[in-house]
Amino acid sequence: MTYKIEFLPRARKELLDAWDWYDDRWSDLGDRFMREIEKKLQQIEKTPERYTERRKGFRQTKINVFPYLINRIQKRKKIIAISSIFHTSRNPRKKYTGSK
Repeated sequence: MTYKIEFLPRARKELLDAWDWYDDRWSDLGDRFMREIEKKLQQIEKTPERYTERRKGFRQTKINVFPYLINRIQKRKKIIAISSIFHTSRNPRKKYTGSK
């Protein structure tokens, strides 16, 4: 089964903010961050059930090298919604705020 990844507005903003932050710090670091995100998204598309459900319907995937998690929920049969790109230093209770 082929899945489609869809970013919710919050996740899209968090992703772009993180890319900007890394890109401002070091040349090409923002692009490296995006490549790591893309690798994980490809894994999620292939095997969406691979990671443990953390909260009803929500699964999370840790990004290699960077302190971020991809939080997602299966929205419809073939659509996986990315609800947040969450920095692990933030309050964990905020991972799901505004996600549904």
